[in-house]
Amino acid sequence: MVKIKLTPTSISDMVILDPQIFKDERGYFMETYNAEEFKEIGLDIPFVQDNESKSKKGVLRGLHFQTKFPQGKLVRVLQGSVFDVGVDLRAGSPTYGKWEGVILSEQNKRMLYIPEGFAHGFLVLSDIAVFTYKCTNTYHPQYDCGIRYNDPDIGIQWPEEYIEKIILSEKDKALPLLRELKITF
Repeated sequence: MVKIKLTPTSISDMVILDPQIFKDERGYFMETYNAEEFKEIGLDIPFVQDNESKSKKGVLRGLHFQTKFPQGKLVRVLQGSVFDVGVDLRAGSPTYGKWEGVILSEQNKRMLYIPEGFAHGFLVLSDIAVFTYKCTNTYHPQYDCGIRYNDPDIGIQWPEEYIEKIILSEKDKALPLLRELKITF
């Protein structure tokens, strides 16, 4: 019995995953990852690293990727809520430069799989968000790269009505526009 529902997005290979949640008077239980089940639903993905971050409301992390050793990411929220975004950077893709976004929260328990060859970022909508992700490759800081969150050619519609202001790291403030980069995945 499949315990995870897979929903395609408008960008090929980027999918929303809704786990089956077993609730009773004690609380709930769910599987967030099962290699055999993922394989059964078409996601035969080797994960090699898990990451977790905690951020306050208005923090925007991204849009990040690695120029070599790209990372596919299975992302979800343990506490709070975020607007999570993937941008297709795959050379020759019919959706190159297009984005898809979804709200991930502790309430909806949704997960999003962002394949290798995508930029990734999220905006925290709740007071605090604890965010976790499984990666298909390890982090290589020398190949760390990114694109400005408000790149007009990409046109992400961040839900800024939920926050007072966007909070960026100094690194993310200095990210280039997509058209300034020479990327080939």
